[in-house]
Amino acid sequence: MTTDSVRWGILATGGIAAAFTADLVDLPDAEVVAVASRSEASARAFADRFGIPRAYGDWESLARDEGVDVVYVATPHSAHRAAAGLCLAAGRNVLCEKAFTLNLREAEELVALAREHGRFLMEAMWMYCSPLVRRMKALVDDGAIGEVRSVQADFGLSGPFPPAHRLRDPRQGGGALLDLGVYPVSFAHLLLGEPSDIAARSVLSDEGVDLQTGALLSWDSGALASVHCSIVGGTPVTASVTGSLGRIDIPAGFFNPDRFVLCRDGREPEEFRHDPAAAPHNSLKHEAREVMRALRAGETESPLVPLEGTLAVMRTLDAIRDRVGVRYPGERDEPLLTPA
Repeated sequence: MTTDSVRWGILATGGIAAAFTADLVDLPDAEVVAVASRSEASARAFADRFGIPRAYGDWESLARDEGVDVVYVATPHSAHRAAAGLCLAAGRNVLCEKAFTLNLREAEELVALAREHGRFLMEAMWMYCSPLVRRMKALVDDGAIGEVRSVQADFGLSGPFPPAHRLRDPRQGGGALLDLGVYPVSFAHLLLGEPSDIAARSVLSDEGVDLQTGALLSWDSGALASVHCSIVGGTPVTASVTGSLGRIDIPAGFFNPDRFVLCRDGREPEEFRHDPAAAPHNSLKHEAREVMRALRAGETESPLVPLEGTLAVMRTLDAIRDRVGVRYPGERDEPLLTPA
């Protein structure tokens, strides 16, 4: 690609699509040129709101729009496979929201499609693109707290969510794990990679989705991670990583922190804060910039959010669901995990 503006298409018109688009239109090197929804009225209203020139009442028209460089897929995760797959097959590059797909099989299909067509594909894990999270990861990698021994992370909402809500709907991949638990699991993966063993327990709703889930992940190194998610109780939404020489604590909103504290044995605690000059604290601009950087460099995936890492997270989410017995329509007659 050239250094000209990157032309974005937005697929879906919900809250996260609006938040991402609001940040995109504020970037001088990004241009939002099209939006698609299954409802033409919804697409037109979204286009009018953000000054987008083209609005489509179907996904296919956006996928075929050769004036679009990259599509941001912001549907519920139950539709990610269909929406992102349509765009990749049509030759579009894709940034796809999290959870990346319902399961590993769907994720592998998207990665295979991207590689077959030579297209860029990235999970929209904005946590990995945060400069402050990257600084924390660099400190850990540089040995600031020694060898990592344990990780803790939680994400819970108090609700209550009625049975008709998407978080309770199996057809939309409902439950705490895929919507919220993907953050604690991805945080543990960021620091330790893919676990070697997984134990998990859930409380399930009458609809068969997980209301809250706790998992203990372990690694051959002896490291452990405790992750928890809930849609029936608000949690602190904090994280910490403890090593042999110290600890890093991230306060509320660990997935998009404004600060963290490094506590090293024998030293005063050090606080690292978000730089507001880089972008507002709650901005999605960092992941958008990473996508555009990669596209201009001719890369088909991001080193910050590599596809193999996304597949590893999906393997862990599948393993947790396998342990607690959560299945979604269409996968209830087949195993989540392929026997080794």
